[in-house]
Amino acid sequence: MFSWSKRDGKKDPELFQNVTEGLRRLYRTKLFPLEDAYRFHEFHSPALEDADFDNKPMVLLVGQYSTGKTTFIRHLMEQDFPGMRIGPEPTTDSFIAVMHGEQEGVIPGNALVVDPKKPFRKLNAFGNAFLNRFMCAQMNNPVLESISIIDTPGILSGEKQRISRGYDFAAVLEWFAERVDRIILLFDAHKLDISDEFSEVIRALKNHEDKMRVVLNKADQIGTQQLMRVYGALMWSLGKIINTPEVVRVYIGSFWAQPLLVADNRKLFEAEEQDLFSDIQGLPRNAALRKLNDLIKRARLAKVHAYIISSLKKEMPSVFGKDSKKKELIAKLPEIYASIEREHQISPGDFPKVKKMQEILINQDFTKFPSLKPKLLEAVDDMLAHDIAKLMTLVRQEEASMPTHTVKGGAFEGTMNGPFGHGYGEGAGEGIDELEWIVARDKPSYDEIFYTLSPVNGKVSGAMAKKEMVKSKLPNTVLGKIWKLSDVDKDGYLDDEEFALANHLIKVKLEGHELPATLPDHLVPPSKRGQETM
Repeated sequence: MFSWSKRDGKKDPELFQNVTEGLRRLYRTKLFPLEDAYRFHEFHSPALEDADFDNKPMVLLVGQYSTGKTTFIRHLMEQDFPGMRIGPEPTTDSFIAVMHGEQEGVIPGNALVVDPKKPFRKLNAFGNAFLNRFMCAQMNNPVLESISIIDTPGILSGEKQRISRGYDFAAVLEWFAERVDRIILLFDAHKLDISDEFSEVIRALKNHEDKMRVVLNKADQIGTQQLMRVYGALMWSLGKIINTPEVVRVYIGSFWAQPLLVADNRKLFEAEEQDLFSDIQGLPRNAALRKLNDLIKRARLAKVHAYIISSLKKEMPSVFGKDSKKKELIAKLPEIYASIEREHQISPGDFPKVKKMQEILINQDFTKFPSLKPKLLEAVDDMLAHDIAKLMTLVRQEEASMPTHTVKGGAFEGTMNGPFGHGYGEGAGEGIDELEWIVARDKPSYDEIFYTLSPVNGKVSGAMAKKEMVKSKLPNTVLGKIWKLSDVDKDGYLDDEEFALANHLIKVKLEGHELPATLPDHLVPPSKRGQETM
């Protein structure tokens, strides 16, 4: 158990036993007072509760209808979940939180938002129209022991569909985006058109690009040439909406347990699936760091909000002309932003969106806004400058003291071990199951080169071997690693078997595979087995 203390001349030291408790107490004692004083929760995000700090990592799936969101969840868990509906038409019309529970069943939205153990209580603000389409599917599945998954309604085209929902769909997704650990946007390789509502949703998620991953699903239904065109079109479309210089990470594949229709890109799909699974499996290990990062983002926004509200209060007249001044200040909000930015050296990226802020300010009474309270801001500054740094140290200590925590079960187990693991039997792993030394197949051709190098006592020196190895045009850093792996007996020379091994590893690298960190047992030359130096 690790702990750290914060010492203050006037206060007793605070002791945090773990990261979760530290985050909770820092929020309650230092950040929440600032949020409460300046009505942060009316403008931006509801107050955090204990469940927000205690909950498991969550994955949010977003996409247009029939892109395979529900099928993706079923693929991960390898099990149907309560309330699941799959079809080519828009089938999922609800937000479904798929979570772990000993008893399988469904909890309706209205009951879910009054459960203090679930992180959904603040969703009550979206009203019955939303709560009637919100549920929790509980089931005993090993994947859900480490993460929770949020399935969302398929996004449709047209203004009519957005109005008929009866609640602010984009606002609900933004609420989830603030609290989840990963956001997965799914696209169908046959349906790349991004509707107005989907564009609005992606823009609502704009402040969470670090959590966002894109999946181009059903890619097995088209050939290689068409897939290249589809991928390029997707990147172009996303670039227009997200409007950032960074390229979004796109995973290409077919995420369901059915045979591939076009198997030409099987290796690509396997590699992409493995990368995505690794990303999801790392969420529990990085959960504390993500919550710490989100708290820092929230604190920075709360500080900026306090400056905005206090500036508006300062500009208001004490008696006459309040309404006209209010309209003037709302119109001049960009100028107020610029003034605050210069005065307090705040990055433009920390400010809330002008348009959204103006819409909320219209219904506010500026005369009731509080003036600037330096002590509240100092407490948050102290938290960011000192407490967070110490808590970061505690995060690292906890990570080091805990065994590797990854998502297990379901599809994550299918490729863990055995011949169907990613890369099994390829590259340096080729020949792992064979009785014969895999290098022996090409050894006669390697021996011809070996004997042209004038070996002495059956061995060639490093200088002679180098002359031949550099012909591969690989960098010296790579060739140096190959030399270390091939010089099994560490005598500074290569015999015919070691030389053949070096050439085999060069071939592995030239074919695009990575070199092993240590020499696998099946690649050790037969004459050196049992005596190799580690």
